[in-house]
Order: sequence, then structure tokens, then C-alpha cells
Amino acid sequence: MAITIRDIAREAGVSTATVSRALRGLPNVDDSTRARVQQVATSLDYVISPSASRLASGRTGSIAVVTPYVARWFFATIMSGIEIVMQNAGIDVLLMTVDPPNAHQRRPLGSRLRRRVDGALVLVLPPEDGQLQEVLDLEIPTSLIGVSVPDVPSVTIDDVLAARIATRHLLDLGHRRIGIIGGEPIKGVFTAEHDRLTGFLSVLTEADIEFDPLLEAFGYFTIYGGEQAMNALLTLPDRPTAVLAFSDEMAFGAMRSLRSHGLTPGVDVSLVGIDGHEMSEYLDLTTVAQPVAELGRLAAESLLGQMRNGSRNKDAESIRVPTQLIPRGSSARVQTG
Repeated sequence: MAITIRDIAREAGVSTATVSRALRGLPNVDDSTRARVQQVATSLDYVISPSASRLASGRTGSIAVVTPYVARWFFATIMSGIEIVMQNAGIDVLLMTVDPPNAHQRRPLGSRLRRRVDGALVLVLPPEDGQLQEVLDLEIPTSLIGVSVPDVPSVTIDDVLAARIATRHLLDLGHRRIGIIGGEPIKGVFTAEHDRLTGFLSVLTEADIEFDPLLEAFGYFTIYGGEQAMNALLTLPDRPTAVLAFSDEMAFGAMRSLRSHGLTPGVDVSLVGIDGHEMSEYLDLTTVAQPVAELGRLAAESLLGQMRNGSRNKDAESIRVPTQLIPRGSSARVQTG
């Protein structure tokens, strides 16, 4: 015999209406009651009919993850944090990639999402991006990752501080001629790279060090790009004694470049990345680590809370997740003499 919500209501000691609201993620159910109903439903092997639930509630049972990239490590790792939360909540995830800002013609995003999802998670689109505004104009529950916009819940790190920590580490090791591997020479998708440049330059200014523009190269947030950028820095007549890469993946490429030139990271040129990529430990890379999967988890939980309340939480404050310097063999005291 098929299990019904009446069976769950009788077992949980609540009304059938409460069972229906709890299992469909609707508001006006306290957390303990919702948890008890879900536990009873699981123990009875109750399977809710998706089509019936969506028809009754007017909800789709889906959320959109709006992202400029899918395959890159940072975005894939964030997705892993999001997927765990949504899978446990029985919510489907619709992956929606956006066109780059410099695309000849960008596809309208709002029309692709309208009436298809109950909420949206938006990854690192800058505040001025028109496609971000399209999502916000839908007035559906929304959480942002890696960027802050007034009246929209977000989860971020302090990218200025992350770069300050990395730069101060190199200065404390005696380095004064420090190169950087940034993202792009023109303003691109990521606000993080501009914040990290701000943090880097602010520490140099405080140390009364004038930055040489020749010490800036661009790696486009890829391993190959990082290798090419370090190649350019190593051709300088007065090469840097240390380099800060604005992502670990660019730092991995920089390591390859150093070794191809017969140089050893941390001995001939010190190197620091930002991210906390799991490969950084195996490659002995000093990094300022951020909990990337945790960013996705926290943003997903924030979005679920909004969906249960039925609207975007415009009073929510941004969650700022801390970063941590992890010194390893790729950074060492400057060689003298």
C-alpha cells in the first residue's frame, strides 16, 4: 500500500497541512517540526510526487546557478558545496552559464530563468553587470558568491585582505622587488582581481616601496597563462625576487616556468598564490587559502532560507568568510650577496 501524507501526519502527530508545507519547503513551519516530519517521511519511505507538489505550490523545485565558467577549479569547487545542500533539500540545480561582458551579443538571462526556478545563486558577476541585474529584476530569492550588492545576501572573502596578507608575508621575508601575476589587463569578469591588486599596492605604499609597472604580468586565471606570465617576468633585466599570483592555478603555471628556466621556487624566486587549491600542498606552494566549497554551502543555505520564507531577504548581511596564510617551501627569505 502506498504511503500518504495522512500516514506521515498520524506518525508525526501533526496535521496533513503541516506535513504538506514541511515537505514542500513552504514557510510557517518551525524547524523542529519540519525536521520531525522529514524524518518520519524518510522512515516510511515516502516519496513526494514532484509534479503534484509543484502544481499545488506553484513552485518549480529548482534553483539556478548563474556562473561565467563551469570547468575551472574555483567554480567547480563552489558547485560541489552548493550541490550537497540542494541535494539534501530535494532541490534540482539548473546550471546557467552567462556570456562574457565583451561578447558581441549577450543572450537575455532573465527570460531564460523566469518561471523556471524558485531562486538563483550568482557567482562573481560584478555589480555593474547587466546580466546580474536581470536576475535581480526577477525579484526571486537570490544569493551572491564572491561579490556584494546592497540588499542582496552574499558570501565573500576579503580579497583586499587576502592580497595584503600575501604581500606582507613576502615583505617580512625581506623581498622588495615583488612581481604580480594578475588576471587580465582590461577589466574582466572578476572583481576579486581588482581588490587583490588594491591590497597588494596598499602594502607596498605603507612600506614606502614604489611599484614598477614592468613587474605586472597577466595569466588570465589559467595554469598556461601563469606560465606565460612568469616567462615574461623572468626576461626582465632586473627580475623580481618574489612573485604574488592572484590564483593558485596561475602560481602552478609560474612554478613550471621557473623550473623550465632551471630555477627553484623558494630558492631563486619566491612564489605565493591565493586560493587554497588542494594541489598547492602537493606542490609545496605557499598560499592564502579560502574555503571555496564552504562559500557554496553557505550561499546555498542562505538561498534555501529565503525560499522557505517565500521572498528575498533584503535585510540579510553579507557573510565574510576568513582566509588563512599557509606558508610552504615556495616562499623563503630573500637571497643576498
